[in-house]
Amino acid sequence: MKLGDERLPPLCAFPREVRDVRQHPGEGDHRNPAAARAPDGHPVLAARFAVPAVPEVFVRRPRLAERLTAGLRHPLTLVSGPAGAGKTLLAADWIRNLPPGTAAWLTVEQEDSVPGVFWAYVLHALRHHGIPPPPHLGGPARPGEVDRSLLARLAAWLDGRDAPVVLVLDAFDRVADCTELAQELEFLLRHAGPGLHVVITGRTEPLLPLHRYRAAGDLVDIRGADLAFRAEETAELAARHGLALSAGCAAVLTERTGGWAAGVRLCTLAAQREEDPEGFLRDFEPGHSTVADFLLAEVLAAQPAETRDLLLRTSVLDGIHPALADALTGRDDAAPILAELHRANAFVAPLGHDWYRVHPLFAEILRVQLRVHRPGLEPELHRRAARWLYGAGLPDQALPHAAAAGDWEQAAAELVARPAIGRLLTGPDAARLGDLFAGLPEDASGPAVDLVRAARELARHDVDRGSPTCAAPRRRCPTTAPRKPRRCSSAGRCCGCSPPGWRARRTWRRQRPRPRRTPGRPCPPNASTARRSCARCCSPSSARRSCGPGASTPPRPRCPRPPTCRTGR
Repeated sequence: MKLGDERLPPLCAFPREVRDVRQHPGEGDHRNPAAARAPDGHPVLAARFAVPAVPEVFVRRPRLAERLTAGLRHPLTLVSGPAGAGKTLLAADWIRNLPPGTAAWLTVEQEDSVPGVFWAYVLHALRHHGIPPPPHLGGPARPGEVDRSLLARLAAWLDGRDAPVVLVLDAFDRVADCTELAQELEFLLRHAGPGLHVVITGRTEPLLPLHRYRAAGDLVDIRGADLAFRAEETAELAARHGLALSAGCAAVLTERTGGWAAGVRLCTLAAQREEDPEGFLRDFEPGHSTVADFLLAEVLAAQPAETRDLLLRTSVLDGIHPALADALTGRDDAAPILAELHRANAFVAPLGHDWYRVHPLFAEILRVQLRVHRPGLEPELHRRAARWLYGAGLPDQALPHAAAAGDWEQAAAELVARPAIGRLLTGPDAARLGDLFAGLPEDASGPAVDLVRAARELARHDVDRGSPTCAAPRRRCPTTAPRKPRRCSSAGRCCGCSPPGWRARRTWRRQRPRPRRTPGRPCPPNASTARRSCARCCSPSSARRSCGPGASTPPRPRCPRPPTCRTGR
């Protein structure tokens, strides 16, 4: 005989979460993880609760570990950065130093975008790391939703604990677009009080109201710039791989990789196989290396076609503006694409005022890919960039693109027209401009080109080559108005620039007699008649001294009137 219904309450009298535990006995059984199942019916993967192992060559950075420890006083810590920045290893090394039974680890997967599955895995992670919730808490009944009462009971239990719980959600960017999940996590953080501290690692920021946490001082934010290696940390990583780098080489490697952790390690591994490791690290080609394989697979291949096209075309730029990117792509979607790349930490960082910058190592790899997949397009991209930058009033940024496009006449004309030709001779930009025009071909000609070439030679103290070149633009200099060609009156003067007889007039001015004004009788100022009278009896120079500049009139060789100034005549 079966048990009577009068001895057991009906099933509907149990909460929905408790009913789910009765229907799936293995779900709450942390002693037998293999028998546990998620609400979607799939087995619970215990490997997702394991803290990743830290390799022996891992460089511990106390400056970052101290910030993680200081974050325990706040409800939320965010560790965000690009792929290979060392986010997971940083959190894994830090969590191992916490007391047992106080921290839980969960590696988030894309399947966790379903709220019921995510919260089921969170409860299993707590049980796996020795923080079992009370049995009455239950679990999600369906994969697509979670009862808010379950989150309320979980928050109340965490708030009532003596010791806070640290929950690390690694790779949370895989579910970062799930709005419902972000709202539920924010509800738990708000109501759990000091009993819960969440550490989120990922490439993108979650959809949590981070502005509120930042304004209240409740967020510890560790970004890609903080995760970047410093020169001394690069040297330590190389030493752990058996390479003793000098301080200068470590600084060069750090600058070329931008402190990117994966890039530093991959370059160090490649240098181990070289006879001259330091020479390899100074001059390695990132476009044909394991670094390129990593970035192309992890970053570029994950982007849609429009984003890949924009990244390839804008790789010729040092700074990217949405309007400039539109000029290079021929589309008008650069602004949202660049904003999304920045949000996804896809090696694109903002510079302010709508300008962006691609990671220097990633930009080098993109340029190599541009030459391979779009041969012959690079000069045209430089030409478009120069045209846009000239129009935007940024000639300093436009000059390198005009030179890279081979448009030397345009580059030289802009340098002369500004005018900025003197910056080639002296000043802080002399070396940069000299290197920029070092590729000026010999067959390039024109007044501006010859003038720039002469200035560059003179800046290098090559007077023998600079002086003849200086005369070339003068001989070819067109006059402002067409004139009838005249014979030069002296050597070295441009034809047509001086009127005939200039030497004779100069001699006559020097030798003509100049009558003197009667002393004691100054010319009355500010009177036209006085100036005329003064001009008849005085020399031009004395008239200018007495009556001002208006008294200057064509001189006369002899004064026909008495040497007195008569006003009104």
